Amino acid sequence: MTAGSRGDVAPYTGLGAGLVRAGHEVTLAAHGMFEPLVEGSGVRFRPLPVDPRAELHSARGRRLHDARTGAGKLVRLASMARGAVDEMTAALVEAAREGDALLVGGSLGPLGYALADGLSVPALGLHLQPLHPTGEFPPPVLGTRSLGAVGNRLSGRAVMTSVDLLFSDAVRSLRRHGLGTAGRSPRRRARPVLHGYSELVVPRPRDWPAALEVAGYWWPHETGRLSREVEDFLAAGPPPVFVGLGSATVPDPERVSRALVTALRAAGVRGIVQRGWAGLGARGDDILTVDEVPHASLFPRTAAVVHHAGAGTTGAVLRAGVPSVPVPVQFDAAFWSSRLTALGTAPGAVPLRRLTSGALATALRRATEEGSYRARARTLADRLAMEDGVAPVLAALDRLAT
Repeated sequence: MTAGSRGDVAPYTGLGAGLVRAGHEVTLAAHGMFEPLVEGSGVRFRPLPVDPRAELHSARGRRLHDARTGAGKLVRLASMARGAVDEMTAALVEAAREGDALLVGGSLGPLGYALADGLSVPALGLHLQPLHPTGEFPPPVLGTRSLGAVGNRLSGRAVMTSVDLLFSDAVRSLRRHGLGTAGRSPRRRARPVLHGYSELVVPRPRDWPAALEVAGYWWPHETGRLSREVEDFLAAGPPPVFVGLGSATVPDPERVSRALVTALRAAGVRGIVQRGWAGLGARGDDILTVDEVPHASLFPRTAAVVHHAGAGTTGAVLRAGVPSVPVPVQFDAAFWSSRLTALGTAPGAVPLRRLTSGALATALRRATEEGSYRARARTLADRLAMEDGVAPVLAALDRLAT
């Protein structure tokens, strides 16, 4: 079970497909708009209410851009998400009753664990970000400025407490669904949690308890091919730069689109611009505007990828072995941007709030003309290809069953 944007759902389609191949029956509970993502995977789907795209484009969603700090955005997100959680609870209860074990995405942690307690079934956390407190870095949703080991750990605990409070009403409401034991502090027990990214990208913190593991990436289940329009554009010239902000929204799509197009042309590169939830767009013989495209098919054929640095897109770019220019928008994007820069696969981030065509053009020239970024990206991609993120989850499920 998971909730949020496409990046909060897609990795579980690939994980689910791997579990199906190993003989498990798997149901993915997520927002109804994402049902097409499981097509052909063998994973069953249970739709949850709430349209996350509509929520982000609502008045409440647009106010997320008014906050200038990670903490401020987190407060606004909590206010927006509380109603959505309440709306999803009944559907989650119905789906959970069918399971012998609950695999809980990080975005639904407290509620999923409370459901498992109330149904007396085992639960396994599946996180796409390092959400648990550590002294080694601050909580990803608060940015990248370290507060020292003690400060990082305390701020991490504060974020987890805030998340618990976000779900408190929903957890209490489980009693109305006949789950009388589900209202007891579900987050405070040690629970097994696996993280769907590689230690090559984020090393496992040394101060984490043993129950927290890093499994490796869960690559999304993708079966679609590139359209003839995209294939023709790729064949018409040198590898283009892909530009997309995924499920992120922006306050002024037209301004951002102009800056992106100007930067591409100043850097002397062709571009494929994805509309995405931000509503980007561009015209010209040197630029193609597209809707959804399979990242695994397109990214390896690009010169670089400009992206919003969500966890899922960050993984897709690393898998493709191409340089990137992160344009972090909010939440954990600054964290993943900093990892790309530290790994040497990106020349640096160009945050949306400070985005100019000049700054982006400079970053694009470095990413596409300095061979070191592509060389490091290719080396890391080769190492990631040797990892199997599904195997640790299978082993964890075996442990739950004994």
